[in-house]
Amino acid sequence: MNEKAEFAQRLRDAMVQAGYPVRPVVLEREFNTRYWGRSVTLQGVRRWLRGEAIPSQDKLQVLADWLGVEPEVLRFGVAVRQSVQERRQRWEDGAGYVERETFEAFLSLPAPQRKIVREVILTFAKAHESDNR
Repeated sequence: MNEKAEFAQRLRDAMVQAGYPVRPVVLEREFNTRYWGRSVTLQGVRRWLRGEAIPSQDKLQVLADWLGVEPEVLRFGVAVRQSVQERRQRWEDGAGYVERETFEAFLSLPAPQRKIVREVILTFAKAHESDNR
């Protein structure tokens, strides 16, 4: 399934979850009553539901607010949000006070010095990786 078709499926599912029939006239009416920009046509919302187009970010935000879902979930799906949360959790679990203090010091360095420190760290990481093989 392609990106547009996957978005269309999430939009249809969100409409059903919110208690709305999956019909272009319903989507057009409900969207346009909430959107302050130029109205969307029936043909435009039909394209969203058929998987032929993805709305712009401002329209996506209005859809998400109306349907009670997070904009990133509506646009990209639950897997993307879970991936971001897992990476954030790994970062929070792996970085204690000493590491955070080191990161702060690193960020305060001028760019040329940060580049050197980065290269040293990556060299150590590659050496460690090859030792574990």
